Amino acid sequence: QVQLVESGGGLVQAGGSLRLSCVASGRIFSSYRLGWFRQAPGKEREFVAAISTSGGTTYYADDVQGRFTISRDNAKNTVYLQMNSLKPEDTAVYYCAVQVAQGWGRQADRGRYDYWGQGTQVTVSS
Repeated sequence: QVQLVESGGGLVQAGGSLRLSCVASGRIFSSYRLGWFRQAPGKEREFVAAISTSGGTTYYADDVQGRFTISRDNAKNTVYLQMNSLKPEDTAVYYCAVQVAQGWGRQADRGRYDYWGQGTQVTVSS
């Protein structure tokens, strides 16, 4: 069982920045592939970003590429999402997720992930 706790959400003006954090329990954090997803009201949960076990490989949704950066600190059991140049359409609840199984591929597929955090609200005002 892996528990995930997100933090760092809040209210920010368009063009601003936020950094989300997600701390995971478990002694084998470094073996997990990690992802960030988001869900806006009335919409399905969508992929934002993913990172490999070492952090050497990342993958982003097209609409956040170049604005968001995913990173991880395995010593702290933490994954981050740095969000810059925020837009009102980035408003959503953001979730971190853990993929336990080995292998990299289809990281945008929610079904690849085994554990989810409770989410943190990000609101971007225009």
